[in-house]
Amino acid sequence: MHNILLGEEFWHLFPDDHKYLTFLKKVFRHEFRKNWFRRISTAMKYNKVLRENSELGIMKAYIDNNVVEEIQPVYFYYMSRFFPAGSEEIRIWAEILWENDPILDAILIYITYWVLIKVWLWEEFSIRINSSGVEKERWKYREELFNFYSDKKHLLTQESLELLDANPMQILSSEDEDEQILSKNAPNMTKFLKKDSKAHYAKFKEYLDLLEVPYTEDNTLIASNEYATHSIWEFRHSESNELISSGFRYNTLWTQLWSPKEVPAVWFHTKVEYVISLLREKDIKIKNKDSIDLFFVQLWDDAKKVVLPISLKARESGINTVVSLWTPSMKEQILKANRSWAKYIVIVWFMEAKNWIFQVRNVEAGTQEEIKKEELIDYIIDKIGKDSLDFYCPARDLLTE
Repeated sequence: MHNILLGEEFWHLFPDDHKYLTFLKKVFRHEFRKNWFRRISTAMKYNKVLRENSELGIMKAYIDNNVVEEIQPVYFYYMSRFFPAGSEEIRIWAEILWENDPILDAILIYITYWVLIKVWLWEEFSIRINSSGVEKERWKYREELFNFYSDKKHLLTQESLELLDANPMQILSSEDEDEQILSKNAPNMTKFLKKDSKAHYAKFKEYLDLLEVPYTEDNTLIASNEYATHSIWEFRHSESNELISSGFRYNTLWTQLWSPKEVPAVWFHTKVEYVISLLREKDIKIKNKDSIDLFFVQLWDDAKKVVLPISLKARESGINTVVSLWTPSMKEQILKANRSWAKYIVIVWFMEAKNWIFQVRNVEAGTQEEIKKEELIDYIIDKIGKDSLDFYCPARDLLTE
């Protein structure tokens, strides 16, 4: 894995990693746009605290700016850095606000499911689901769990013994092998669901079946947030059990913060760095859209003065062109050109600059020939073909009249 994690807290993505990051962003963004999501960004800090998630930021942004959407529900997505529990992660995050319909929960799972399939990770994950119910139902469930674990204190770790009084639901997510076995026999949250919560969970599963999304019900799956309600899910790696993506509904967050009335909402996030590592492990190759047709290397000032104008003209002619304007040895420049996978390398020394005759190397064929300066651009276009010329300009393509 080429990503570097320092002190188990902060990631660094290097240039080759960004090919994968850009790729994932584009695939997710395409799915989001097809499903009516719009991109949003909020403050990195609140009260001098780095953001850990997006749901609080979105709600606070709406309240602080008195924004009211004309059409509800509203669909948002994030692509940014977050700082959960003092660490740092790049996350792709989506939320839907102002609607309680469980079909929206299923749609968020569907989006993640199909993105992972489209990026060739279809054998790498499994989906687990459960219901968190509502607060009153969870209190009843906690009582039942407390009674269940109280009879088995001798089997619990010290950490779980401390959780028993605070929140026995947290014991269900223990990583201790013996406690995991014990938790499989623990009471199931779904048995404590009342009419509305039962209906929500049943419809949630019905829509997943309709969308042909495979899943497993897991009674040990719980939300870490007190404001979680109803649906909860996780995508985990099939072998390592590492978390890939997760989400849940959170209808009560606003009532705990500002509002006397619930605002239905549901979200999911995907851990981008981990997905990148999976793509690398599977040796998934990402197409390089910045492939280089022509690479100029030069030595000394006279060569620079010749190379720079013609390299700019080559770009204007649609040839993907790179020019080295630094002054290391010619050997180092050619090594850089070879590592860029350029198709053609133009070598300009003092004599080439003086005589306006360039050494042009066909990298794939391993051949080299002399080409006059005024013939170079036509020569390269003839070699790579007019269909390979690139006149893409994002400013021109995106602007409307």
